[in-house]
This record gives sequence, structure tokens and C-alpha cells, in this order.
Amino acid sequence: MSFKLEKQYRLPGYDYSRPGFYFITICTKDREEFFGEIINNEMVLSKIGEIVQFYWLELVESFENINLDEFIIMPNHVHMVIEIMEYNYCRNAPWRVLAESNITIRPLQKNSISSIINHFKGNVKRYCNKNESNFFCWQSKFYDRIIHDEKALFKIRNYIKTNPEKWFRDRNNKEDIFM
Repeated sequence: MSFKLEKQYRLPGYDYSRPGFYFITICTKDREEFFGEIINNEMVLSKIGEIVQFYWLELVESFENINLDEFIIMPNHVHMVIEIMEYNYCRNAPWRVLAESNITIRPLQKNSISSIINHFKGNVKRYCNKNESNFFCWQSKFYDRIIHDEKALFKIRNYIKTNPEKWFRDRNNKEDIFM
């Protein structure tokens, strides 16, 4: 009898509700291009892309302990940097990332990256379902990276800003000529 091994997507033992910066990538199911297209190295949003942008900006209304940092909507995925802050910090508090943690994570821990992304994806999907948009679905998982220092944050911000210029060779581009 064989069992499917579940891939570990989150860092074991890390508390994803801890203050710090997180780099997130969310893809559409089967990498379908719902959010627009790249024209002259710039992303031109579709109606669904505009909905994604709206719900990205809305996150600060639902989660008062986050700052929205760099963000880009691509034809079939979204890159974002989210800063989680402690509740007693103001939104413009100085840089901080806490080190290791031995706290166990529970599914959809309140104010965690997973709960924030679940809220974001759910709002986009519900809006599209309610308004008969042709958006089918997100991939069930998302990619995350804990950003440990300013150098890494700078590199990730630059990667996000220049992502449309690199679309022709992006692994998420179904028409990638290098695949």
C-alpha cells in the first residue's frame, strides 16, 4: 500500500504570525492567464486583474497588523511582500524581523500569513463567482519566503518590480520559448 507524501510548504515550527516581512507568490490553477497580459514589458490588467488589485489593497482594512509592501500582478500569478507587525506597533514602525521560533503552527492561525492569503484568495474568488467572472480558481497552495534582512528585501522588491520585463522567460509563462 502506498501513501502520497504531503510536501511541506511552510517552515516547520515557524510562527507565521510573527512580525517580519514575507514574500508570497500565488498562482492560478493550471497557470491560466486570467489577470491580463504583458504589453511592451508592462502588465495591462484585465477586469479580474483589477479585482485582484482591489482585494490586495483591501487587506489593510481586514488585518490592522500588516503593511502592504511591493506587489505585482502577472498574467497568471501574483507576487507580494507583506509585513506583519505586532499590534502595539504603528504601521510605519522601523524594520524588524524576529529570529528563530519554537512555537507550533496551527492551520489558519489568526493573523498569520496563511490566514491573510486565505482571506485574499477567498475574496477574489467569491467576488468573481458572484459577478459571473470567468475566473476559475487559484492553486490550492502558495509559495512563501521569510525575509530575514534588508538586503534580501531589496532584492525581492527589485525582482517584483522587474518581473514584467522578464515575462518572456518566466517559468509561469505557458508560452515560454525556453520550456
